[in-house]
Amino acid sequence: MFDASASAGQLLTILVMAVALGMDAFSLGVGIGLKGVRLYDILKLSTIIAIFHVLMPLGGMITGQYVSGLLGGIATSVAGALLLLLGGHMVYSSLRGEAVDSIDHRTIWGMLVFSFSVSIDSFSVGISLGMFSTHVLLTVLMFGFFGGLMSVSGLMLGRRASRALGGYGEALGGVILFAFGLLFLI
Repeated sequence: MFDASASAGQLLTILVMAVALGMDAFSLGVGIGLKGVRLYDILKLSTIIAIFHVLMPLGGMITGQYVSGLLGGIATSVAGALLLLLGGHMVYSSLRGEAVDSIDHRTIWGMLVFSFSVSIDSFSVGISLGMFSTHVLLTVLMFGFFGGLMSVSGLMLGRRASRALGGYGEALGGVILFAFGLLFLI
């Protein structure tokens, strides 16, 4: 028999998880937005983030029964290290005042690295969800929707703030990314 209260509770849980996972995309989007980003790049980056927020938890759900204990900690550490490197390069570049080779969020490689780093926690959550019976399609679509929506919001907010901060915006964005990298590793 269909239990409406159980379904409503499961839907609310998925919604809260989707928003919580999207907060990384929002916060890190602010950091990238502070570096300066065009509207077209916001659209491209947010679309890729949304796709990663669908694929990563789906992959996690598929492998969840097999490697949950081992892979969860490793995935988070890799994401933290990537964010430390990205943030460190941004701070170094802005303080040196000269062009420093770093990962460029406008290239496909830079977009993939950034999207991977903000979506890796979705993979870990997917591993956990893979152990329970849940609505897979609904879950991954909600994760993707909120990941994309919140990355657009963060990138737009960072873009607006970068105009007010001038040259220090990139350094502040780097500090934000670096801080999130530390949080992932702690």
